[in-house]
Amino acid sequence: MNLFIIGDIENFGYNSDFQDIYVQFDTNGEIEGVLLRYQHSYIPYAKTKIDIKNFIKVITEDPDLVMVSGKEELVSQIGEHIPFQKVKKTFFAELKNNSIRNEVEHNYLVKKASLKDVERMFELQVQIEEFDFGPEAKQSYIRTIETNTGRSFYIENHEGKVISLASTTAENTYSGMVVGVCSHPDVRQKGLASIVMSELCLELLSEGKSLCLFYDNPRAGRIYKRLGFKDIGKWSMAYPN
Repeated sequence: MNLFIIGDIENFGYNSDFQDIYVQFDTNGEIEGVLLRYQHSYIPYAKTKIDIKNFIKVITEDPDLVMVSGKEELVSQIGEHIPFQKVKKTFFAELKNNSIRNEVEHNYLVKKASLKDVERMFELQVQIEEFDFGPEAKQSYIRTIETNTGRSFYIENHEGKVISLASTTAENTYSGMVVGVCSHPDVRQKGLASIVMSELCLELLSEGKSLCLFYDNPRAGRIYKRLGFKDIGKWSMAYPN
């Protein structure tokens, strides 16, 4: 559940201008809660309950607030004090090394992406209606590849266009977050997403990392569970506009 917080601290430290980490202490001086700011998005976490007054103060002082995301119960607490216009609730699932199953057999060539593939990957994702990709998405791909905080696997057609894709982001010593799983509308229902997902998962698991992902589409959930993902909670993303 703390993949983003762990990954961002590990990868970007405490002195990045786009990131801050606020800590909530108990009466014994032990850390019991954390609030991460990454650019203008915030992730709260607490073992029991958050320091709602101070968490709200930090978040609302940001005039360019984009999103608050985290465990459903924590985001709901914050939502009682901030008038979010949209809240997206998803299932949060995890895959560990001892639970992967049904490795997909296929005849497709699956490739691991490099910087030269970013433009083609982005061209696929902007065609996916379910995704809301802005101009910053392309730069995010570039950053994850350059910093080794994410990777992508894809299948291309005979014209060299990417037709199926699965990626990770926020990778750290322990885990990686699966994002952007998709296939071109013309080639759906052919198992391509399962193929690229399988290749992606096997590589991370071979490195001793677990994988996590969000999903709200039951069809996608069935694909992930066939690979061995198990639901471990719910994750909410709340937007002020």
